[in-house]
Amino acid sequence: MLEKESKLKGIVKSLGLVFGDIGTSPIYTLAVIFLLTPRTTENVIGVLSLIAWTLVLLVTVKYAWLAMKLGKLGEGGIIVLKELLVPFLRTGRSVAFVTFLAFIGVALFVGDGVITPAISILSAVEGLLLIPGLTETPQWTLILIAGIIAVILFSVQKKGTDKVSGAFGPIMVIWFTALTVSGVASLIQTPFVLKALNPWYGIDFLLHNGLAGFFILSEVILCATGGEALYADMGHLGREPIIRAWSFVFFALLLNYFGQGAFLIQHPDAKNVLFEMVNTQAAVLYIPFLILSICATVIASQAMISGMFSIVYQGIVTRVMPIFRVRYTSMERQSQIYIGFVNWFLLAAVLFIMVEFRDSHRLAVAYGLAVTGTMFITGVFMTLIFARKGNHLHTVISFIVTALSLVYLISNGYKIPHGGYWSLIISALPLTVILLYTQGQKALYKALRPLPLDVFLLSYNEIYRSVNRIQGTALFFAKDVRVMPPYIVHTMFKNNIVYEDNVVVSVVKRTDPFGVAGFFKEPLAVGLRTFEIQAGYMELIDVEKILREAGIQEKTIFYGVEDIMASNILWQAFSVIKKLTPNIVQFYELPANKLHGVVTRVEM
Repeated sequence: MLEKESKLKGIVKSLGLVFGDIGTSPIYTLAVIFLLTPRTTENVIGVLSLIAWTLVLLVTVKYAWLAMKLGKLGEGGIIVLKELLVPFLRTGRSVAFVTFLAFIGVALFVGDGVITPAISILSAVEGLLLIPGLTETPQWTLILIAGIIAVILFSVQKKGTDKVSGAFGPIMVIWFTALTVSGVASLIQTPFVLKALNPWYGIDFLLHNGLAGFFILSEVILCATGGEALYADMGHLGREPIIRAWSFVFFALLLNYFGQGAFLIQHPDAKNVLFEMVNTQAAVLYIPFLILSICATVIASQAMISGMFSIVYQGIVTRVMPIFRVRYTSMERQSQIYIGFVNWFLLAAVLFIMVEFRDSHRLAVAYGLAVTGTMFITGVFMTLIFARKGNHLHTVISFIVTALSLVYLISNGYKIPHGGYWSLIISALPLTVILLYTQGQKALYKALRPLPLDVFLLSYNEIYRSVNRIQGTALFFAKDVRVMPPYIVHTMFKNNIVYEDNVVVSVVKRTDPFGVAGFFKEPLAVGLRTFEIQAGYMELIDVEKILREAGIQEKTIFYGVEDIMASNILWQAFSVIKKLTPNIVQFYELPANKLHGVVTRVEM
């Protein structure tokens, strides 16, 4: 009995955390598709067939079945796939190429993360137009309402969502149940649309519509946006609850899309198909349904925001993104974090997108480019991993669904001049920052000329014996103790600041996503010890707590501050990034009263 309750809780929780994006796609998908193609019975059947088989192949087969076989300690996502693939690669060039693809995938995820809240909230708010007395509401009023909802949503992020997230699952259960009931009610009147389950109708639609039919695929893919979340959120809930929940969500979505198709055949003039269908079926329940849809879109947006925080944090700990200040918003759930810069950047971008596109239909025409790009990169990584593991069946199937992702990606190319360029511009911003930061860090490391450990120890041993040592313990942070950064050299050798106990702390990223260990290594010399903290690349660590547990009671903490001088415009931009982002000791929120920054001037 307890096991059944636990499974049910897992399913309900996954409905709230994983399926918000894909679960709110019925609000706009069919409405957008039939802005581009005639509303004939044959076209409706063909489009429904394409939607059904997109959900089967790109979500069920690709993510729920194939991708979920490639977890690492139960964790999923594009960074996990990169970490799984790299050990199979033989050359540095191939590692660099795969890493670059992963960077593009992360950047596209950011582009998707901006458009998802904008289109979800705006499309739900537009449902107000069907309420008597509000049918003539100006579009700017709807944009203002959607903007206010977005501002409230982003403003509460710093308080944490732990208290309200418990309601997410039950609300989404009601949402998917409502989608199912409304879909079935419509299907009863026009049951022959179920023949769209035959894939031939989708193929026939493409053959008869030629190039126009091919471009329709760029709107069909809207039904699968959010499919990546099945795999990316696997670490939060586990594989089984997500797969069980998808079984329910899949049939709810399928029945609702088919119900909308049946309604469209009976009412070919319908614009907001889902809302008009519900309003026709039960006008008395329309306002509660509209409120429910707004709640569902807020939940979908919340899941995307939380996912954005997680992927940026992964980028920070894997040293591909600048260090942004991170706050922990929950004592119980360590995965709940808040990154202020990311939060306000997303809000500004979401509001800009709402104002720029003005209505959800125009926005949907631009939506999908970033989504299909991420899907294709994920598919490439999956196929290569299965091939390197020698799993021929999975390799072939993965190759087929990846090729299908490429077809959808190419079909989305026509969206670029129609506003799709905005998702590329938004994605280009994080990609530029990632490339500038990673290359800048390499160039900075060379310019700093760190001192090899054996050379450092010759001078250290001499100065430790000859100077008056300060009582207590001093902490120094170094990426790798085999080479000492210049600020440690300046502190000890030029300023003659040497403590009785000097501890060099290094934080090492492990290849597995979770797990934390802190331990002393062999002393380097008298009065010079090294302490290593090993952490999984998705672990949120409390450095101060780890130091206290190891018995370290430091008197002061030294860290390096680089004063970068550069004539190259790229390195000048890198210098600005370094100045605007906190140092590693500030990132780990070590006691401010103990911190001492040591400035090193560097020419790049």
